[in-house]
Amino acid sequence: MHARAADFLRGLRLHAGSGADTRGAEEAARALRAAARRISGTLHTFRPLLDAAWADRLRAELAWFSGTLALEHACTSRLVRLADALSRLTSDGTATHGTAAHGTAAHGTQPVGTPPGGPLPGSPVPDGPVPDGPAPDGPAPGGPVSRSAVPAARGTERSLTGSRTDGWTGGRTDDGRVLAVGAARAGALLERQLTLARARAHSAALQALGSARFHAVADAVAVLASDVPLGPAGAAPAADALEPHARAVEHRLLDAVAALPLSRAAHPYNAEALALMAGEAQDAPWHHTRGLLRLHRYATEVLHGAAAPDPALYEAARALDRHRDAAAAAAAAAAAARTPRIAQATAYTLGVLHADQRHEVEAARFAFHHAWSRTTAAVP
Repeated sequence: MHARAADFLRGLRLHAGSGADTRGAEEAARALRAAARRISGTLHTFRPLLDAAWADRLRAELAWFSGTLALEHACTSRLVRLADALSRLTSDGTATHGTAAHGTAAHGTQPVGTPPGGPLPGSPVPDGPVPDGPAPDGPAPGGPVSRSAVPAARGTERSLTGSRTDGWTGGRTDDGRVLAVGAARAGALLERQLTLARARAHSAALQALGSARFHAVADAVAVLASDVPLGPAGAAPAADALEPHARAVEHRLLDAVAALPLSRAAHPYNAEALALMAGEAQDAPWHHTRGLLRLHRYATEVLHGAAAPDPALYEAARALDRHRDAAAAAAAAAAAARTPRIAQATAYTLGVLHADQRHEVEAARFAFHHAWSRTTAAVP
């Protein structure tokens, strides 16, 4: 606890001294989030050994602070992930679409967007040339993405589709062409939405860092660096007091993993999971397992110090991180596809992007199954 509190205070000093150094501020914010998560996780696991009222209060404040700081980073990484996926999908539109969207539809599902065979429900179907000017889902006012997020330019739409400028091909089933045409507007729509969310998250983080609430949290962590308020049970020797609570977290993790559909996750990119209608609803147990695995890692650090973690356990944690990121990216693509009055080609491209990220979710589950089977290989 003392070491984690010192890490938090060190990150706070780095953030205060970063000034206009954007990269330095990002590194300091990452260090603050990591220290806050570890302190909060330790307070959660070993709460019976501590002053319960103090531990609950500090844990809630640390969760608020780390969550506020994490929003900006999440928006940035989500935008980069979706931009990279969109570029990859449109680099070979026909072949990639055949694996990402047609494979899903063959098993009873379809992307969130509109296939070439019919319009998106509730969306207007253009019946003539679209007038010049910016489309409802046109380029974001905040400027281009720092990476090459949009592989196609708006000026190519007329050359690809004749006189139509809405990106639709008049009922033709050239999926690769529809995907290429819709990619420019889909990228711009995602950029605008996620850039706006990132700007709001950045403002919220700045307000949080300057608030009296955060200064109270920093004061509490500063006290924690020198003194840990213990409860009556905390007077026992550390070797006897810590082990049972760490074991309790481990047993909760094992129960959570046992409840996961690992037999289905044993197949990469399996269509059985994608065919289930409540795909996003299946994510909650995996997110819960990710949280328990993090608590288990933090409890292990308390027991054994800063020793190198089990490589297989670390790989399992990374797989669940990728699972979380892919699920969040798929949800962002689905939310963008529900934007009113967007062109049908845009919605279709966003649907293909959503299907691609759901495939990444299944790949992450497969990777977790593979890593977890190695962590439990020695268990009879």
